[in-house]
Amino acid sequence: MNITEKHTTLLWHIFWSFCKISPVSFGGGYAMIPAIEKEIVENRQWMDEDEMSDVLSIAGSSPGGIGVNASTLTGYRLAGLRGAIAAVLGISLPNFIIMLALTIGYSAVQNMPKVTAAFEGIHAAVVAFIAIAGWRMWRSAIYDKSTLFIVIGSLCALLFSNIHPALLLLIGTLLGIAIYKWQQKLGTLVTKEIKADKKPTSGQNPILAGQYIWGDGI
Repeated sequence: MNITEKHTTLLWHIFWSFCKISPVSFGGGYAMIPAIEKEIVENRQWMDEDEMSDVLSIAGSSPGGIGVNASTLTGYRLAGLRGAIAAVLGISLPNFIIMLALTIGYSAVQNMPKVTAAFEGIHAAVVAFIAIAGWRMWRSAIYDKSTLFIVIGSLCALLFSNIHPALLLLIGTLLGIAIYKWQQKLGTLVTKEIKADKKPTSGQNPILAGQYIWGDGI
């Protein structure tokens, strides 16, 4: 199999992987995160947990739905622009077809008790999906007191103030950079790689590597 055939096969696998994720991920983008992680990290082994954590951090802090953003970034990471297109088509096409069919048929069944009960069950299950996604992001984002401080501060700001989330992301970014520089100056820098007993790549800046990227500690 030549390089062109391998690339085409990879594009098809990317498209099919996200096609499988899309129709079963009730509850929107955040409910898709566990399914995306399982498919990309565990089943396909295309990326490791740290790479996926960085992808989800960027996807969550970018405009638009996190599911589509994550699929775009993952596809681009694996196969460039064509991979991004294949991933977006895979994550979007099944939902488009399903929503078109539901829109046509919903008006006929929306008042049926069984349909109402089914949607109530779906709503409850979505909470669990989002909780799982939050827990996994927590484990990868919180690795020292400074990142814990950013999380707690951001949570309090969201609950008790009217600060726009985009402003919180900007504040988190600036805080992360400032804390990194301060820790580096004091010689107390604790990075995710060191805590995990991994050797950091020579010359790699933790900021650019996703240590304090937008949304990572927020």
